[in-house]
This record gives sequence, C-alpha cells and structure tokens, in this order.
Amino acid sequence: MTAPQVRSRYHVTDMTLWRWLQNPDLDFPKPTIINRRRYFPEADLIAWERKQAGRNAA
Repeated sequence: MTAPQVRSRYHVTDMTLWRWLQNPDLDFPKPTIINRRRYFPEADLIAWERKQAGRNAA
C-alpha cells in the first residue's frame, strides 16, 4: 500500500504516520522505499493491527 493509502486507512496525517514510524515502542511496519515513495506491505499492516487490538483488549 502507498503512504497515502495507509494514511486514508487509519485516518491520519502524514505527520502522524511519520511519528508512528519514529516511535520504536509502537513498532509500526517499516516501508519499502522505491523512487522516494513509501510502500507498506498490507500483510504487515494487518499483523500490526491485530497486535494493537490485543494490546487494547488487555
């Protein structure tokens, strides 16, 4: 998924996405950068969502 698609998926700004990537405690999936564009594997995002849901349920 492209960075704009990720921002739309989570309803966040580019600054928020940048902060998530800078926060090691959040463990947000790292993108692959191609031609200065960020691409996030959808499977990694789904795994991250599941991990977050587990944290919130506890």
